[in-house]
Amino acid sequence: MSAIVIIGAQWGDEGKGKLVDVFASHSDLIVRFQGGSNAGHTLVVNGKKTVLHLIPSGILHPDKMCIIASGVVIDIFGLIGEIKKLKETGFEISNSQLLISDSATVLLPYHKALDQAREKSLSESKIGTTGKGIGPAYEDRASRRALVMSDLYDTKNLLAKLEFVLKEKNVLLTKMYDAPEISAKEIYEQILPVAEELKTYRATDVGLIVSNKLKQGRRVLFEGAQGTLLDIQHGTYPFVTSSSTLSGSAATSVGIGPHHLQKIVGVFKAYCTRVGSGPFPTELTNDVGEKIQKDGHEFGSTTGRARRCGWLDLVALKHAIRLNGVNSLAMMKIDVLSGHDQIGVCTAYKLNGEIIHDFPTATDLVSQVEPVIEFLPGWKEDITQVKNMKDLPLKAMNYINFVTAQIGCPIDVISVGPDREQTLWIKPLFKD
Repeated sequence: MSAIVIIGAQWGDEGKGKLVDVFASHSDLIVRFQGGSNAGHTLVVNGKKTVLHLIPSGILHPDKMCIIASGVVIDIFGLIGEIKKLKETGFEISNSQLLISDSATVLLPYHKALDQAREKSLSESKIGTTGKGIGPAYEDRASRRALVMSDLYDTKNLLAKLEFVLKEKNVLLTKMYDAPEISAKEIYEQILPVAEELKTYRATDVGLIVSNKLKQGRRVLFEGAQGTLLDIQHGTYPFVTSSSTLSGSAATSVGIGPHHLQKIVGVFKAYCTRVGSGPFPTELTNDVGEKIQKDGHEFGSTTGRARRCGWLDLVALKHAIRLNGVNSLAMMKIDVLSGHDQIGVCTAYKLNGEIIHDFPTATDLVSQVEPVIEFLPGWKEDITQVKNMKDLPLKAMNYINFVTAQIGCPIDVISVGPDREQTLWIKPLFKD
């Protein structure tokens, strides 16, 4: 396969960053295709942790090219900060390593101000947004008011475009949310030096670059952010993100035909987590959930918020497999389940007294379902140092085999720890 798409098959935070980092060593090009700095991908290489928000997770491989495609909303100040931090740790980022689409949406301080003001005004009805301005930036794109990356390099017209956008934004901020007005001139002056630095990584036609690489038989890895159940169209709306997190959006964002996307890898944890508000059928609000949270270090890499934890939900996972066309799965963080006497797996829901096996499309129904849980024997052994599948405890293998039989999709990768080396391959996804 010359193209692989990595997507989250749950509510995000599944461990996609680690998997992309692992796969990147077998790839020529890594493409981030949606979301913004509300995503946080944590990579651990030789015990050293790196957190990325916008730059593709393959950047830690100096011989690989990374692309930020047009479907991403780019916090330019945050991006410059990421580049600076990488350089401080010894990673020199050149334009042969990182390219940024000219048509990607620019996320600016007024988007964050509006996002945070809205969430504050919701009081008890909060969505659970990160406050990073993602929603307002995508809104501007849909209403044709957004600045795109190429606008930053057109300094002659940039200030006028900012003034046009802020005329409306300042009315909302000051009159509706009692928030301070934002100066177009101040933002313009802040942008100029950043734009000059980002011009180094400018790419006018990302789709053409990726298409040519695929024609040459190069290996391209498409990196998604968030998770399937946070998709703007098919997630638990309105408790979702503002972009399409599904595999199909990779083709739309980059500008290539969907026929290229032949290998779709769904990443999921051996249990479930969710950040923020919204229904979560298998949530454990007890000491078991607290143990999973503690052992899994389940705190957001972007916000630091504690993640809600629960048993693996196979109804939701099968839903994600169907929506994305997943044909390969990666089970992450199975090591976190060590130490439990028994491990639960949700195999169905009960709704209004009836057993159902399909994930409801109406969010209010998702909030009403009761999970049907089957329990499997747990294991006590520490599995973080296991190097081969055959060395896993029998009960851990039984758990993996049970999940595989239930979902009808192969699990090709098992992660037993955060480091790049703590990865067990059942089947290689790239063949040399």
